[in-house]
Amino acid sequence: MKNFVEELKWRGMLAQIMPGTEEYLMENMTSAYLGTDPTADSLHIGHLCGIMMLRHLQRCGHKPYLLVGGATGMIGDPSGKSQERNLLDTETLYHNQEAIKKQVSKFLDFDGTAPNKAEMVNNYDWMKDFTFLDFAREVGKHITVNYMMAKDSVQQRLNGTARDGLSFTEFTYQLLQGYDFLYQYQNYGVRLQLGGNDQWGNMTTGTELIRRTLGSEAQAFCLTCPLITKADGKKFGKTESGNVWLDRNRTTPYAFYQFWLNVTDDDAERYIKIFTDLDQDTINALVEEHKQDPGRRTLQRRLAEEVTTMVHSKEDLDMAIAASNILFGKATKDSLAQLDEATLNDVFKDVPHYTIDKSQLGGTAVDLFNQEGMDIFPSKSEMRKLVKGGGVSLNKEKLTAFDQAVTAEDLIDGKYLLVQRGKKNYYLITVK
Repeated sequence: MKNFVEELKWRGMLAQIMPGTEEYLMENMTSAYLGTDPTADSLHIGHLCGIMMLRHLQRCGHKPYLLVGGATGMIGDPSGKSQERNLLDTETLYHNQEAIKKQVSKFLDFDGTAPNKAEMVNNYDWMKDFTFLDFAREVGKHITVNYMMAKDSVQQRLNGTARDGLSFTEFTYQLLQGYDFLYQYQNYGVRLQLGGNDQWGNMTTGTELIRRTLGSEAQAFCLTCPLITKADGKKFGKTESGNVWLDRNRTTPYAFYQFWLNVTDDDAERYIKIFTDLDQDTINALVEEHKQDPGRRTLQRRLAEEVTTMVHSKEDLDMAIAASNILFGKATKDSLAQLDEATLNDVFKDVPHYTIDKSQLGGTAVDLFNQEGMDIFPSKSEMRKLVKGGGVSLNKEKLTAFDQAVTAEDLIDGKYLLVQRGKKNYYLITVK
């Protein structure tokens, strides 16, 4: 058995751990679970630390369970939240579950023959027929209200940090999560729960419920990872446009790659340990190489390459790098044409955008790009001089004549024209 706890420690992925956990893991192939929220049909990078914990767990010889909170997702967890969640119907929940499994399958082996192959479970399956009377008798009687009230997550909601207080529905959340642990303990042999550090209170309710239900000799453990933040203390994984998703339809591989490429040096040194499989010696060597010449951004480049390949694919990584080179390096019309529409818009989201009617196609470049409302060239005569000096490109190809006709054949994806003035000035024109 490889030491799972030691692996988490050097990677900076261990926050709290119950006494005896490390010893138990070293002596037994252990089944462990991590809960995830199914309120969207994609995970985002805020979930990645937990998923990487499961990945390291499996690589250390233990058996991972990913629990989709179909039942608890219908209620809402008060931990670190200021408002209750929206309630989802079962059809949406199962759709989200399948989408999440597809994503997590890139990190965990669900299909192998090894005894520690990963499993996915949904607590809705064992909660949907559990009556309130049964729950009160089998679960509620074991945990006192005093015990539940003492949890930080409950106290924060009761002491005015949330406008709406705490509903009874949410108050019962820790019992439901505790029962998840008990059910899996009895039915799947799960002995360890993993989670973010904000879940510690709910997780220990589970171990307490197991002990009070099955006796003090029942061995159950908890282990948490720290909540990942940026070096400036702000929340990790958020951008101006919102979450960075694992689903390419929500966040393109190019935007995903750029997120990691643009993290600070301090964050890159932490993140490369948390979000990649690279071993300690390789990471230490990369850190040293980066310190020799920080301007080359060695850590950020390797981090972006590793995470983009793991979440998407090597082909998507190559596309993301090619897309980056369009703005910051040499590129051709062919490389531009290979971009899908979403990536094209991501690459050029910060450049000036203009819209023209398709009826204007067939006109000359000098007339098309100097019409009223466009601010690409100071004047037609200035454009003529730039074209003569080789300083104007259309779709990454030099314009050879200022009066060159621009036609439908020039359109990228059937609707875009990319004008470049000089080396760094780009303008994207949409033709409608």
